[in-house]
Amino acid sequence: MVNDNRRSILSEIIRKKECYLLLLPTFLLLLTFNYYPALSAIYHSLFEWDGANFIRFIGLGNFINLLFHDPTIPLSFLNTLRITIASLLINLTFPLLAASLIFHLRNLRYAYFYRVLFVIPMVVPAMVIFMIWRFIYSPTTGLLNQLLRTIGLEHLTRPWLGDFDLALYAVIFVGFPWVAGTSTLIYLAGFQNIPPELLDAVAIDGASTWTRFWKIELPLIMGQIKLIVILTLIGSIQGFVNIMVMTNGGPGEATMVPGLYLYRNAMYYNKMGYACAIGTFLFLIIIVLTYLNLKYLRSGIEYQA
Repeated sequence: MVNDNRRSILSEIIRKKECYLLLLPTFLLLLTFNYYPALSAIYHSLFEWDGANFIRFIGLGNFINLLFHDPTIPLSFLNTLRITIASLLINLTFPLLAASLIFHLRNLRYAYFYRVLFVIPMVVPAMVIFMIWRFIYSPTTGLLNQLLRTIGLEHLTRPWLGDFDLALYAVIFVGFPWVAGTSTLIYLAGFQNIPPELLDAVAIDGASTWTRFWKIELPLIMGQIKLIVILTLIGSIQGFVNIMVMTNGGPGEATMVPGLYLYRNAMYYNKMGYACAIGTFLFLIIIVLTYLNLKYLRSGIEYQA
């Protein structure tokens, strides 16, 4: 039976060989620029390597140093944990609320207008947004401190990105009110996929807005919620561009994250092997969290499938 299936698959591939040949360049590019660098990083994480000439096999030495001897690693992962929790809370509430409000607008023209309005910021490069917020947080000419002085709250002014206690939270606050972009569109697509007949039946039964949202709509967009959770976890754990642009890990190491620490080890300290070990460790964490999310965050519909 297994051999028959293999012959059937092989004959199908031969019959449609032109299609597979057209896909071949894509697979070659993926193998060259995606899979090979990842496998190379896992391999070189077992070496003491400067990225050029010197290379010495040390086995799990980089991982032992990472887990037990590097004082920067615990702090950076603690900062990442705070960022991840805050990002999950933000992406599971504000974009969801915005998508729900757009979905329930009776006027389709207004719904389209607000959808476009929330999408427009996506075309602005992230670097521009980070630089604008860096200017907002400027202790002398920044908009935030100027506003506080104007309304008589000068005692609340701070060097926001230079304060050891507030710098990380200032970075997390970037993007307020957090409703524009991909998350809102993903949620909105989930709402629009709900059968209208089901919503009409719930309305006829006299269910309240909160009951309809909590009992009907939310379970039916659990697939979108799962996707948002995965994307948020990956982005929060891997991300460091916003930190690098706004604080560069400072003041001191108050906003250091593993991704930025990886970059420093690779580009500043010529410790490419150690940087590969950090990247491999982050990869393992993301794989585990993604598996747990796929396994336990499921809707009733998925259980019945």
